[in-house]
Amino acid sequence: MQFSDEGYIINIRRHGESSVILTVLTRHNGKITGYVKNAITRKNLGVYQLGNSVSLNAYARLEENMYSFHVDLLAPHAVNFMNSPAKLAALSSLCELCNDCLAEKDSIEDFFKKIENFFNLIHEDNWLVYYSYFEYFLLEYLGIGLDLSECAATGSRENLKYVSPKTGKAVCAAAGEPYKDRLYAFPQYIVDKNYHPQQREVLELLKMTEFFLNKNFFQLHGLKFPENRANLRDKLIKA
Repeated sequence: MQFSDEGYIINIRRHGESSVILTVLTRHNGKITGYVKNAITRKNLGVYQLGNSVSLNAYARLEENMYSFHVDLLAPHAVNFMNSPAKLAALSSLCELCNDCLAEKDSIEDFFKKIENFFNLIHEDNWLVYYSYFEYFLLEYLGIGLDLSECAATGSRENLKYVSPKTGKAVCAAAGEPYKDRLYAFPQYIVDKNYHPQQREVLELLKMTEFFLNKNFFQLHGLKFPENRANLRDKLIKA
């Protein structure tokens, strides 16, 4: 088996003195893990970094075998994160969540575009909005997405103001008011692309996506919640 693709490095493990086991989130072939022989050299020190965009040629004798990779750097995205503890924490969180949540070789072409937006817009002042889109659509990709279409209690599509932590469904203002202290805020900017959220609204959505990722994926599968995602929460609180 042989193919070529491009994507982002999401996991790196040393193998022996100079080789690595590399996991790349690719545009057309999903998450792919392979072996890179003699990867760690003085010339290649900047290539094998989390978040870097690479092209790769992958080869395996049999489908069940691990791929051998030949990798070329396309864009050194890792350097864009180094001067900001919050951005670096977001990069580490994105990589670990993708590595833990996505199955090998699953098609992710639509979801890949959300990740691509995050990397392309990391220099924007509202970069955290694009990270929050990543987590929101990760829930959707995993089949545990939020239902923001109508009120779970009344069926109304008007004045949606909350999200239930029990169901992940929207709740209108009238139905949710008596329980507002137990509900999440409705993420208006997710459903209205012309709405520009304040920082607190983005943080509220991330609080909610963290809750549902932990409850409906990691706990459900008996997995530990990613340390890098917890670290991102701490960095954003301090920012």
